[in-house]
Amino acid sequence: MTNLEIYNNAFIECLGVTEDQLAGLKYQDVESWDSVGHMGLMAELEDAFDIMMDTDDIIDFSSYEKGKEILSSNYEIEF
Repeated sequence: MTNLEIYNNAFIECLGVTEDQLAGLKYQDVESWDSVGHMGLMAELEDAFDIMMDTDDIIDFSSYEKGKEILSSNYEIEF
């Protein structure tokens, strides 16, 4: 499984969205991406990529695209 597939699956599983909803998805765009859903998503991503995200990165993780940017630049995960 590629890093992109792992990333996408975390959103799909944690937030209950479909793959076609991912592009442009932002925090609180869907009911499931509230503060509790956000922490579940962060935990899933940390487990999936075996990382420990900084608090600032968790707070800045405001969209599907921003998340890829944070993981790429701060955690050396290539998409």
